[in-house]
Amino acid sequence: VQLQASGGGLAQTGGSLRLSCAASGFRLDYYGVGWFRQAPGKEREGVSCISRRDGSRHYSDSVKGRFTIVRDNAKKMVYLQMNSLKPEDPAIYYCALDGPGGFNVDTCLSTNDYNYWGQGTLVTVSS
Repeated sequence: VQLQASGGGLAQTGGSLRLSCAASGFRLDYYGVGWFRQAPGKEREGVSCISRRDGSRHYSDSVKGRFTIVRDNAKKMVYLQMNSLKPEDPAIYYCALDGPGGFNVDTCLSTNDYNYWGQGTLVTVSS
């Protein structure tokens, strides 16, 4: 089982980045997926999540209207399109697979809902 986030980098305030989460070794459509971020000295926080097949999505208030989560189960990919980046967005971004309890839109931004975490990708925003 492998889960790898990529696409991070440096963007300007107001700019955009698209993060990718690549899955291998398992069927991605068996899992809900979450994107999380962790800034230095802060706890990991949920950014967005998407259900296994029907595409139900949820966003944190801090990114709602700016970020979009999309999945392509055939390609085993989940994307996070980040627009209108702000100075508070820099962090290491992680994607994760939900656990046996399944996807719950009410709790899918909680780290407790996730069993498997990939390596993160660093996002930096310049002013």
